[in-house]
Amino acid sequence: MATDQAIFGRSELLLGSEAMERIAGKSVIIFGVGGVGSWCAESLVRSGIRRLTIVDSDCVCITNINRQLMATTKTVGQVKVEVLKERLLTINPYAEITALQKIFSQETASEFAIGSYDYVIDAIDSLKDKALLILMACQSGAKLYSSMGAALKMDATRIRVAEFWKVQGDPLARALRRKFKSQHQFPKRKFKCVYSDELLKNQGDPSLLNHELSSSKAQINGTVVHITAIFGFMLAGLVMEDIVQEALRV
Repeated sequence: MATDQAIFGRSELLLGSEAMERIAGKSVIIFGVGGVGSWCAESLVRSGIRRLTIVDSDCVCITNINRQLMATTKTVGQVKVEVLKERLLTINPYAEITALQKIFSQETASEFAIGSYDYVIDAIDSLKDKALLILMACQSGAKLYSSMGAALKMDATRIRVAEFWKVQGDPLARALRRKFKSQHQFPKRKFKCVYSDELLKNQGDPSLLNHELSSSKAQINGTVVHITAIFGFMLAGLVMEDIVQEALRV
């Protein structure tokens, strides 16, 4: 069996042993392991994160195959977090992967002990649940990175990172800001988001995907893998950059 040192030798060559030790010691929780969150999880584990919790209530659907890491014709119908956990452990058998088939909501929020993690990754679709996670994470000691909308986009060069209140051209960020203002509750601190200001229109017939609609999804929009994956990789990159900068400051 491969050792940790062998697996991450190339990373250590670039970042140094001190940074790799810090990466291995951090804990991360990802809420939502769909088109964005699944690729973020893969990137984090391949980068040396050993303690990772993945949260998602769904099972793999055939329409997930075009963009979600663990979705294949062989995994349709299986629990997303369990399939993803199995894959991540083939990358690093020494990783501690906790798979929670749950939905984050007002009713379940207290079950996740958000403050016990070093990093929180928000890849939630539901506006209400996303807003709650942002508020709670910003009240905790964990550092938050959030994905804005990755649907209706094709141009990878327009994907950016910005502090939440400076995100421009993204309907999800705009809706979140309206929600915070309407309920007179605001995030207690600043946090970075991955977003794109591109906004295309669906060209196909959305009625073909009506079976995907649920109480948490008001509508279905077209999505492609190179965009969702880059969103996920950029979220993971923000975590890595923060840890490496921390190592350099010591």
